[in-house]
Amino acid sequence: MAAGRIGVVIVAAGRGERAGQSVEGPKQYRRIGGIPVIRHTLDAFLAHPAIGDIIVAIHADDEALFLDAAGDAAKAVTTVAGGPTRQASTRLALHALRHRSPEAVLIHDAVRPFVDTWLVDRVIEGLAGGSGSLPTLPVSDTLKKAGPDGLVAGTIPRAGLFGAQTPQGFPFDAIFDAHERAHVQGHHHFTDDAAIAEWAGIPVRIVEGAADNVKLTWARDIEMANARLQTNAFPDVRTGNGYDVHSFEDGDHVTLCGVDIPYHKRLSGHSDADVGLHALTDALLATCGAGDIGVHFPPSDMRWKGAASRIFVEEAVRIVRGRGGRIANADITLIAEAPKVGPHREAMTKALASMLTISADRISIKATTNEKLGFVGREEGIAAIATATVVFHGEVPA
Repeated sequence: MAAGRIGVVIVAAGRGERAGQSVEGPKQYRRIGGIPVIRHTLDAFLAHPAIGDIIVAIHADDEALFLDAAGDAAKAVTTVAGGPTRQASTRLALHALRHRSPEAVLIHDAVRPFVDTWLVDRVIEGLAGGSGSLPTLPVSDTLKKAGPDGLVAGTIPRAGLFGAQTPQGFPFDAIFDAHERAHVQGHHHFTDDAAIAEWAGIPVRIVEGAADNVKLTWARDIEMANARLQTNAFPDVRTGNGYDVHSFEDGDHVTLCGVDIPYHKRLSGHSDADVGLHALTDALLATCGAGDIGVHFPPSDMRWKGAASRIFVEEAVRIVRGRGGRIANADITLIAEAPKVGPHREAMTKALASMLTISADRISIKATTNEKLGFVGREEGIAAIATATVVFHGEVPA
């Protein structure tokens, strides 16, 4: 399935009454690990390379709450006012997505913030052959049926029983038509989209879910999710390094750390040859074993000819965040005899803060010469070394 042809509907219009009241608002806006639940969810989908348009169904009264919680992610998604039920909200979001002509759609609960890249991949793979795709976990508890008197009336065999999760994936036209028919015929009782698909005769394939992909329903769920993100006996802190070098050629400026500096030469390269950002891209990718800049942006691909290197950094940030990472700091050392970096350090720091969405005090940009030694000393080019520190969810394995 072509990248960008998969749309996403995130259902976030509920009131979350079972989770109790909070000054932060409904549970999708409460903070876990210092970040609103819905922002965790949005970041997971925004980071996935196969995802195109994202529609978020929110309560009509929650626009300000959503904009505050989503932050800069709000610019990358479209919101619609939801309806009185989850089914109604999903239908309205599908209407908004229909005009984008997606091939398929993933429908996800906003309050499942631990969805990850691998689960999304499995759901997408399950769409092969025109079926729906439903992530599940086998039921492990013994199930009891209660009688009207509150006593056990029987035990239900658990063989072949599964607990359904989201995101649930479907061919777009099929699930849109199913929602429309259910609405017209007055069927408003469905608790998830796979149930509507079953009713409409759409085949639904079961794929492996994820134990971590929990739905935050009760106040205790939110407390446990917050504790999971805040307290680790051995926090998963990873450091990546990157190195890059480019030679000079005739020109009138060099681009370093996203800033154009007037100079009588330019750096030679397929993109804008920003050695600082190239090294930083490799450092970020290294923290989650995601290859290097050449894997994601090969110089043989003409799309990147003359491209601004901030594109590479921002993609690396999306990959890191999609795998649950939070960038703690970035350190770049530029090695050059000329031009002078000092007068441009503030602008560079500001540019990097925007790309990484971290504060300026977590960014360090240094410059040094090579004491007239080697190709740098002969002013034949510029080199850069970058280090990035990223904190991931969970603990370091024993």
